This record gives sequence, structure tokens and C-alpha cells, in this order.
Amino acid sequence: MQREPCRLYLLTPPRIDDLERFAPLLEETLQAGDVAALQIRLKDTPDAQFRAACKALIPIAHAANVAVLINDRVDLARDMGADGVHIGQEDMPLSEARNILGREAFIGATAHNSRHLAMLAGENGADYVAFGAFFESATKTPKMQATTDILSWWSELFEIPCVAIGGITADNCISLVQAGADYLAVCGGVWNAKEGPAQAVKAINQAIEQA
Repeated sequence: MQREPCRLYLLTPPRIDDLERFAPLLEETLQAGDVAALQIRLKDTPDAQFRAACKALIPIAHAANVAVLINDRVDLARDMGADGVHIGQEDMPLSEARNILGREAFIGATAHNSRHLAMLAGENGADYVAFGAFFESATKTPKMQATTDILSWWSELFEIPCVAIGGITADNCISLVQAGADYLAVCGGVWNAKEGPAQAVKAINQAIEQA
């Protein structure tokens, strides 16, 4: 089947200590190249601080025509005007998230390296499934390792988009695109890049085009 070109799916850093400094950096980064979506992923962040981040960052993303998903927090996705939520295997059931957010919301689900979990998510109405980790990551210690064959298998059989995640950079993403990833979920590969986040976004988009 013919699929749309692969696109970048940007995750925020797991902590944002200085929101006033990060907000303009995000704006600059989103303007540097094609970004399909932004996931606000703030682990172990107090609720008030999480809400403040959503209030500041969601309008920036929407102004750049970038969809916004909240990691784990269905309540914040509903309350703060996000476009959807990403849920892991230990989070709220997908069907319950759909009941809360409605049919129009984007809901993505983690499938790790499991074909069974991916098919189950698809059957339950996920808008995308996320496979990984594909590489070592400085952002998060991966629970499981995935290989590119799961991307090829999924993209050949299913219309629901698949997301590749885990240690992805401009230097290693080509094999994932060639295997069939519809989106590349990147965190440290952008925010920790030596050349800066904006240049990293440009480099990843160039690598996608090359693939």
C-alpha cells in the first residue's frame, strides 16, 4: 500500500526547568523544518508545573501547525486543549481514554517490540502504534529492544501509522524510514544535539528525504 512520507514527531525534554527560556527555543525549533506533532512528556513533574507548561507550549505548537499530544495524562489533554494523548502499557486503557477525549482526539499507544500489543492497540482504536526502543537512549532506559523488521511487518499489513522511538538521531534514522516508519519520535536527538535543536530538526528532515 502507498503510505505518506515519514515525518518527525518531536518529544519535549523530560524536564523543563525554565519555561520562559524553553518556550522561544521550542518556537525556533518548530520553525526549522517539518514537524508533524509535539508530545509534551514531563515525567515526575508537579501538576501545576505540568499545566503551566501545557498552557505555554500548546499555543506555540498550534501556531506552527503542529499537533500536540500529552504523554500519559488524559485529564490534561482534555483540560488544556491538546489534540490527543499517548498512553503506555501501564496507563489508562485506550478505550477509556477514547471515551473521555472523544472520537476526534489522536490517541497513540506504546507497543514496545510486540506484534500482539500493536494489533490489540489497533483493534481498540489507536491512531498510531509506537515501536521501540531501536537504539540506546540517554533520555530513557528502554524496557525492550525492537528491530526494524517489526516496522516492515506492520507497514506492509496495516494502514494505522507506526512510530519508531528510542535513541533516534539524524545519523541513525535512515534504516527506520526505509523499514516503514511513518513517524520518528525524537527527544534527545534534537534537544541534546551539539549543533542545537533547530539544526537537528533540519538534519533529521534531510535524512528522511535521503531515505
